[in-house]
Amino acid sequence: MTHYEKVTREEIARRNYSEGTTRAYLRVLHDLAGYFQHPPERLTPDQIRQYSAQLITDRKLSGNTVNQMVGALRFFYLTVLNKPWRGHELPYPKKSVRLPVIWSPEEIASLIDAAPTPFYRTILMTLYATGMRRAEVAALKITDVDSARMVLHVQEGKGGRDRDIVLSPRLLEELRQHYRRLRRKPAVWLFPGGTHHTAETPITEKVVWHACRRAAQRCRVNKPLHPHTLRHCFATHLLEAGADLRTIQLLLGHADLRETMVYIHLSKRHVAATASPLDALALAAK
Repeated sequence: MTHYEKVTREEIARRNYSEGTTRAYLRVLHDLAGYFQHPPERLTPDQIRQYSAQLITDRKLSGNTVNQMVGALRFFYLTVLNKPWRGHELPYPKKSVRLPVIWSPEEIASLIDAAPTPFYRTILMTLYATGMRRAEVAALKITDVDSARMVLHVQEGKGGRDRDIVLSPRLLEELRQHYRRLRRKPAVWLFPGGTHHTAETPITEKVVWHACRRAAQRCRVNKPLHPHTLRHCFATHLLEAGADLRTIQLLLGHADLRETMVYIHLSKRHVAATASPLDALALAAK
C-alpha cells in the first residue's frame, strides 16, 4: 500500500465513510497518478485542473461524474494533505440536473416477477419496499428485522446515521420464507454470501446489482435500471400515495430536505395537479 493510500484510508476511517466511498476515492487517486506517472501528493493545482479538464474534453464524462471525482481530489488535497490551497483552485464543473428514471408500480411488479431466483426476488422486494441503498440491503442483519414494532433497522447508513424504516407485512412474510429457504441458517446476516449462501459473510453490493440487472433483462421493460432506481421509485410512489416530504426524508435518510424535494418533479400527482395555462384561454373556435 502506498503512502497516499494509507493516509487517505486513515482519514476516511476517522470520518466513518462507507467502503464504497473509500474505493471510489482511491480509484480517482490511482487514475490521477497514472495520468501523470507521478505520486498524487507531488502534483500542483495546475496539473490537477488539467486532469479535471481532460475528464470532460477527452473522456467525455458527464458533469456529475466529474463533480464526484473532483470531490475526491478536494478531499485528498485539502483534507488529507491539508494543502494551503483555496477551494477555487480545484473548481467543480457545472453540474447538470437530470431527473432519475421512474418505473410505474406495474413495471416494478413485472420486474419482481421476472427475478430468476427466489433469492434475487427477495432482494428486489427489499429494495423497493424500503428504499434502502444497495450497501444497506447487503449489510442487513437478522436482528435488524423488528417484527414486534414492524420496522427495519438501518445501522450506520450513509454518513454513519442509523434510521428505522417501516416494515411491510408483505415484505416480512417474504423475508420469513427467504430464511426458511436457506439451507444453512445464518447466525448474523439476513443475506449471507458465499457458495450457496452458506458463508457467514454478507453478500456484496455486486450481488444486489446483479439481481436488478438479471430481472430487468427478463422483464423487458425498456427503461434503465440499477439498485438506486428502486429507491427513487419507492420515494416517488410514496409521494404519489399521499406521504409528506418530511416522512420520506426520514425514511430515505436524507440529511437535507432539498435532496428529497426532487421527487416532487417526479410525482404524477403533483405534476397533474397543475393545469396548463393554455386551458384557461378563451380561444375562438376553428
